[in-house]
Amino acid sequence: MLGINGTELIILAVIAVIILGPERLPDYAAQLARFVKQLRSMAAGAKEQLREEVGDEIVDMDWRKLDPRQYDPRRIIKEALLDEEDDLPQRAGAAPAVAAGAAAGTAVKAAARPAPAKTVERLQPGETAPYDIEAT
Repeated sequence: MLGINGTELIILAVIAVIILGPERLPDYAAQLARFVKQLRSMAAGAKEQLREEVGDEIVDMDWRKLDPRQYDPRRIIKEALLDEEDDLPQRAGAAPAVAAGAAAGTAVKAAARPAPAKTVERLQPGETAPYDIEAT
C-alpha cells in the first residue's frame, strides 16, 4: 500500500486525529471513502471503454511478456533455434528409402537441404568498385 507499513500507518492516523480533531475526522474519512469509490468507478469505466474501442484481445493481453526487463538474448536465440528445428519437414519416409538403397536416402537428404546461398562476386586487386548514383 504505497510503501507504507503498519507502524507508519498508525503514526499517520494518530497525527490525523491530532490535527483534524475527533469532530472533523469522520467527515474527512467519509470524503476519502467517496473519493476512493469514485476513483475505482472511473478506472472500471476506462477499462470498459478501452475494451469496447480496442477489443478484448488487447485488454486481456499479458503485458508482462512485453516487459523489456524480460529480454534475454540467449533465451530468444535458443527459442528461435528450437522453433527452426520444428519447422523442418519431417522425414517420415526416410526409413523405407534407406532400406531401398543409398541413392534413395541421398535423394531424401538433398530434398531437405536449403538452396545454396547466392555467390558473391569479388573485385580483382586494383579494380575500382562500381559507382551507384541512386545509392548516394
